[in-house]
Parts: sequence; structure tokens; C-alpha cells
Amino acid sequence: MAKPTKSIVDHELIHELTKLLDETGLTEIEIEQDGRRVRVARGATASPAPAAVRVEVASSQPTPEMTATSVDLSKHPGVVASPMVGTAYAAPEPGAKPFIDVGSKIKAGDTLLIVEAMKTMNQIPAPRAGTVIQILFEDGQPVEFGEPLVIIE
Repeated sequence: MAKPTKSIVDHELIHELTKLLDETGLTEIEIEQDGRRVRVARGATASPAPAAVRVEVASSQPTPEMTATSVDLSKHPGVVASPMVGTAYAAPEPGAKPFIDVGSKIKAGDTLLIVEAMKTMNQIPAPRAGTVIQILFEDGQPVEFGEPLVIIE
């Protein structure tokens, strides 16, 4: 008798990620485990009906097209990456002055931005002193774990 083959799609994981999307209000989430990447994205719809959920399962091996056309900012020595999945905010409250601007001189420990995750506001500190040369996130937009947010030189 033939042994049943294991599905490459982890349905339980997809259900958990979909539930997390519902709880957090995010439109997409992506995780990587054991060399497999799973991305769950909720498409926007104009009707009040529930939005469709799109799931992608991919190998973590980059394709030549990906490496040739994209610049990997995560390799920059001054990059500050998101420590979590959430929503990035440039200021402590709506309408307030942003924590940083391009050209801002900062000290180690200064707050660069806030990432809201699971209704908790997490201040992201500067890992070192320097000058902000690039801000790579949009205020109020979702960010992923490891996504480059700021570059300090």
C-alpha cells in the first residue's frame, strides 16, 4: 500500500496567518520556515463582502531575475530593519513632528519610529549614532519582519 504524500501546503499555518490578518488589520503577512516562504495577502475589494485571501508558497532560493533587478538594502552596513511585523509610524501621534527626517543627526538609543504590532506601540531605537541618509518606510504602512526601514551613516 502506498504511503500518502505530505502536502507542501501547511493548511493550519495558512489559517493561523489569515486569523492574524483579521486580528491586526494588516493586508498581508509573510513568514519563512525551514527554507519555505509563505505569504498570505488580503486583496482589496469595493464591496462589503469579505475580501479574497491570496496565498503564495515559494522556495526561499532567489531567482536570477530577483537578484539582478533588485538592490538588497538589507546588506547596507547602516540599515535598521524592522524587528517585527506591524504598522510603521514616523511620529508619536497623527499630525506630530516625525521622530527623524533625512539628514537628522541621531544618537544611539534615539527613537527612529514606532511599529505597532498587536495593538502595542513599539519604539524602535537607533542602534548607533550617525546621520539618517534614507527613510525606507511610508508612515502608517505595514512592514514585515526584517524589512529595511532606515539607513544611518
